[in-house]
Amino acid sequence: MDNTIGKPIVEISGLNFWYGPKQALFGINLAIQPNRTTAFIGPSGCGKSTLLRCLNRMNDLNDEQRIEGTITMHGMNIRHPDVDVIELRKRVGMVFQKSNPFPKSIFDNVAYGLRIQGSKKNHLEDRVESSLRRAALWEEVKDRLQESALSLSGGQQQRLCIARTIAVEPDVVLMDEPCSALDPTATAKIEELIQDLKRYYTIIIVTHNMQQATRCSDFTGFFYLGRLVEFDSTNRIFTNPANKQTEDYITGRFG
Repeated sequence: MDNTIGKPIVEISGLNFWYGPKQALFGINLAIQPNRTTAFIGPSGCGKSTLLRCLNRMNDLNDEQRIEGTITMHGMNIRHPDVDVIELRKRVGMVFQKSNPFPKSIFDNVAYGLRIQGSKKNHLEDRVESSLRRAALWEEVKDRLQESALSLSGGQQQRLCIARTIAVEPDVVLMDEPCSALDPTATAKIEELIQDLKRYYTIIIVTHNMQQATRCSDFTGFFYLGRLVEFDSTNRIFTNPANKQTEDYITGRFG
């Protein structure tokens, strides 16, 4: 893997986050490289998914949340009051742990965001096809586009959700344990897909599966109790971590 450090697409500085009185993130400083896959690992409840949701302001939906620090994308402060959150979420797409296709046709699922953007019919068909191709699903569904998305298998539904996310051409794709509900065959397809998609997008994935992090990611951050303990190239994290706590976690001594 090419782990060259360049100009970050996302920069996080001094980030603290609270759910009501409970602090979930402490002083997070992190730079995310473009067109690379970054994995967040660590035990349950250590703040990985909370940080992921800060990146497209999904935590705004929680009235009890409070946040300090800065998050910039392409140099723009995404927490600035003038930022259009809907526009931000087009640029920072999210794929959830459990696939969540809409109760619509396969075609309409992928076209959903494009229609909101006002895409014309001819353009719509091209974009739906190209998105399904990028999600490695086109050959499996090209003759079934008008069937319900709910008729697909679990792994196919997750790839459909990826196609729906990338159809609007985001800059960053967030994936919150996208394979945790899938069997090994479907998981392998998603992992292979992640390797391909980083040519077009910056990918940040939360995973409990450390083998998955080693297979999929270029960079890895280890989180514990709301703190970023260590961040480095995935190879360095898993072969020569600088922090003993990181070593203890990846070797199974705790977690």
